[in-house]
Amino acid sequence: MLIVLGGLPGSGKTTIAREIAALLPCTYLRIDTIEQALRSAGVAAGEIGPAGYVVAYGLARSNLSLGQAVLADCVNPLPVTREAWRAVAADASSPIVEVEIVCSDTAEHRRRVEQRSIDIPGLVPPAWESVQRHDYEPWSGPHLVIDTASLSAREAAQIVLSHTRN
Repeated sequence: MLIVLGGLPGSGKTTIAREIAALLPCTYLRIDTIEQALRSAGVAAGEIGPAGYVVAYGLARSNLSLGQAVLADCVNPLPVTREAWRAVAADASSPIVEVEIVCSDTAEHRRRVEQRSIDIPGLVPPAWESVQRHDYEPWSGPHLVIDTASLSAREAAQIVLSHTRN
């Protein structure tokens, strides 16, 4: 099972991912962690393009082939990234649950972005203005949408997990 959480920074992806990981034994892949590790290793600096995603796709494919559930936490902003996750699942003959995390309350979303604490050493959090300008294309095709303006992280995690049983 591959669960992919996507959405803009500050929408609640990581908070929900932590709840899911507490309830479901899985390999947790967080793109922010992978990208910062690449920067810290001197492999990349600043904007690193698709490198973090490519690493995550490989790790997901390997873990899925071992029969492990995989939880991916990423912005997943473009049709090409979404299709790549689907290809990973298909390569491993694994079901996939695609989830878009949104926060429909703009004031709450802004508060989260501006007040978030960073738990990855060296990571610079995005400013609200950059979140608003983020290259993020609308999703097409079937996927689950979770609005964190009206749900707790635990409730959201339980909804996502209920879709893994279908």
